[in-house]
Amino acid sequence: MNKLFFLIFTLLISNLLIGQDRKVPPEATEIWEPVPRKVDPGADNATPPSDAVVLFGGKDLSEWESATEEGGDAKWEVKDGIFTVVAKTGAIKTKKEFGSCQLHIEWRSPQEIVGEGQGRGNSGIFLMSKYEVQVLDSYESKTYSNGQAASIYKQSIPLVNAMRPTTEWEVYDIIFNAPKFNKDGILKSPASVTIFHNGVLVQNNFELKGPTEYNRIPIYEPHADKMPIILQDHGNPVSFRNIWIRDIE
Repeated sequence: MNKLFFLIFTLLISNLLIGQDRKVPPEATEIWEPVPRKVDPGADNATPPSDAVVLFGGKDLSEWESATEEGGDAKWEVKDGIFTVVAKTGAIKTKKEFGSCQLHIEWRSPQEIVGEGQGRGNSGIFLMSKYEVQVLDSYESKTYSNGQAASIYKQSIPLVNAMRPTTEWEVYDIIFNAPKFNKDGILKSPASVTIFHNGVLVQNNFELKGPTEYNRIPIYEPHADKMPIILQDHGNPVSFRNIWIRDIE
């Protein structure tokens, strides 16, 4: 009994002393520099922040080019403030390159419902040309869970299905942290991604296992710090609008 009392007494005194040691003047925990720069957040969801790069504002695809071997201009259709995949013309990519970023992108499934599963409103957003966020009509169409809308394709199932009806627009807000490699090419830290789908958290700081693969186990290989963003031509007339991006290096 005496030993137990002594142990409790010792712990109480130790905690009291530690608490006293941690006390400092309030000013000691105040940081005044650097001062965050000011950014105009925009009046609403349709207005990009003042420091964003607008990748599509409704007029043209001047920020994009063909991602095919032939290259050249992006061949997708621009009409009424949106652009739409033209099947068999190939993927398109940004002319600028990006690494860690905040990406806002809005998309809509084809208005004529055709097919099921992976054959229904399929496209994809490839961050750094390698890491795919799935675009798919998953409102009332079953497929494998790590291949539905807002999945990290073949890697991470979304926390919930936040799809709107097919006639409505979907909104992705993506926070992507690029992978880091040592000078010898060894992976220092993996890529990670957080995604809000229509304002709902669906990917919570998921660490990617490597670049997107269809039928192989993903594995990291060293690559450039910044690379283009690619939008996939999967043969379905998926539409896009209001795309902007912020560098968060």
